[in-house]
Amino acid sequence: MDKPNKTAKSILVTGGAGYIGAHACKALAEAGYTPVTYDNFVYGHPTAVRWGPLERGDIGDRDQLEMVMKKYNPGAVMHFAAYAYVGESVTKPAKYYRNNVAGTLSLLESMNSCGIDKIIFSSTCATYGMPDQIPIDENHPQNPINPYGRSKLMIEWILQDFAAAYDLKFVSLRYFNAAGADPDAEIGEIHNPETHLIPLVLDVALGGRHRLEIYGTDYDTPDGTCIRDYIHVSDLADAHLLAQEYLNDGGQSNVFNLGNGNGFSVREVISTAMNVTGCDIPYLESKKRPGDPAVLIGSAEKIRDNLGWRAVHNSLEAIIRTAWRWHKK
Repeated sequence: MDKPNKTAKSILVTGGAGYIGAHACKALAEAGYTPVTYDNFVYGHPTAVRWGPLERGDIGDRDQLEMVMKKYNPGAVMHFAAYAYVGESVTKPAKYYRNNVAGTLSLLESMNSCGIDKIIFSSTCATYGMPDQIPIDENHPQNPINPYGRSKLMIEWILQDFAAAYDLKFVSLRYFNAAGADPDAEIGEIHNPETHLIPLVLDVALGGRHRLEIYGTDYDTPDGTCIRDYIHVSDLADAHLLAQEYLNDGGQSNVFNLGNGNGFSVREVISTAMNVTGCDIPYLESKKRPGDPAVLIGSAEKIRDNLGWRAVHNSLEAIIRTAWRWHKK
């Protein structure tokens, strides 16, 4: 990728100490940007901040945000900071609306006050809810079924309103299932608690837990387990770079899905992980969880056509292999 033009300056990365944010910081630095991590470390990790300066703060703190913005004068914001546990959002919706929605409003007001007019937003396929069609494209109806998905959809609406009122330029990236780890094994996936399938599977392989729990084995899928679209976190990071260049070049506000366009079942993930690790992965079959669709696969045709994005690590084996290398460290 070409070096950024001089007007790009530094990039403020909210949630830059988190899983996807840290990978984006590495990609930004390698492309010649200066990523400025802004994180409150509720879920982020100081050890993940290795590319560019760190500023500790909360997105709800406008005074701190504006101090940081004036200090670094970033050309744009990449906004990853969010609470993202779907189950918790159902039992603690106020936490999610306060942090995700009100926090983003605080961020956008601070950007407007400081003259920053570009933002790349970390959205989610959870804004779609239960799929009417597979694969899901950007025109699929957005009917989220939990407060987490609704909080992200609300932010998308707010971005549209700020674009109309204040000439904000945004790109919203609706992720499917982020997975894998930095191919150089410098950073990887650490969540506490961990809810993502691949790190849970690898934790069993490492002996960190006795067995995996499979939620539902009677779905209308070839092997009875849920099918999901896994996208490598480094490919996600590359998409953010392309979105940044798109806005730098005068691109209009837009929304793109980010997925592989291929789906893999829970059993396929387990089988592939056993092949990659050489370890047995025992599991317990449990009942379905309410609200879990049988299949979630996204269409990334729009971002391929408009930004030229391509998934590099597009096989399940490649995704799991990078994750395994990281988790073994």
